[in-house]
Amino acid sequence: MIEISDLTKNYGQLRALDHITLSIRAGEIMGLLGPNGAGKTTLMRIVTGYLAPTNGTVTAKNFSIEKDPLSIKKIVGYLPEEAPLYKDMLVYDYLNYVAAIRGLKAGDKNRRLHHLSDICGLSEVMHRSISELSKGYKQRVGLAHAMMSDPEILVLDEPTSGLDPNQIVEIRDIIKQIGREKTVILSTHILSEAEATCDRIVIINKGKIIANGSAEELKQSADSGRTLNLALTHAEFADVQARMEAINGVQAVERVPSENGNLLVVRITCAPASDLREAVYRQIKETDWLLMEFRQETRTLENIFRKLTREN
Repeated sequence: MIEISDLTKNYGQLRALDHITLSIRAGEIMGLLGPNGAGKTTLMRIVTGYLAPTNGTVTAKNFSIEKDPLSIKKIVGYLPEEAPLYKDMLVYDYLNYVAAIRGLKAGDKNRRLHHLSDICGLSEVMHRSISELSKGYKQRVGLAHAMMSDPEILVLDEPTSGLDPNQIVEIRDIIKQIGREKTVILSTHILSEAEATCDRIVIINKGKIIANGSAEELKQSADSGRTLNLALTHAEFADVQARMEAINGVQAVERVPSENGNLLVVRITCAPASDLREAVYRQIKETDWLLMEFRQETRTLENIFRKLTREN
């Protein structure tokens, strides 16, 4: 559906994108993650034809962003982080205006407005001024704007930024519904949001792709193993360390500061793809130690994101 090849974008001496190559399948919801200044928005603006690349190519449905920019813009809907709304207009008047700009005829226009009103949950506010709406509803209006021409590709830049938890869930559900019919590129800083919504996650840092795959694939490819956290009483750290380090697969044993002076808190780092809970418990069982807490921390998308962006 979308092919990005050797894409580079320079702003003077600053290289915002550094030889990006990426394929996006039709019907896929792709999450674009990265720290501030990583190049996410620049990449989205190039895909939508808003910016021209310094080098490289972008094609969508065999249209080139260089040779056929208008053809690509006709099949792409774009919602920037701050929805570009005329806030003194009523929601209905604004969307009617957008439909006219998009060239929809009267019958098609009315059907499209009703359809978008249902999908985006705007029925109750269609005759209210945009300036009176909450940010969540403004984002919905912006989403309806982006979808007015029924584009095959939808590009959403931080669509849940600044929303409360309930609004985030509502926008997430709308995006998942849209993703059944369209190709969606979604940038976000909310890692749980990407994991819950996206089929694939691409992490960008300093203009380069540093990870690409489903959330589960990224977790499995990370080279950091599980961590076991123990809280014990009647135990000395030196004894615990000796017993745990004797277990095959234990990489490190370290003491963790505790506010409770009666508790010995220990963190055990295990080798990747190993589950040492049974072996650790058997070692404890052979002693007089009292086990007050036994908790396993698995790899999370947040841990992987922080690790990759720090390393790169």
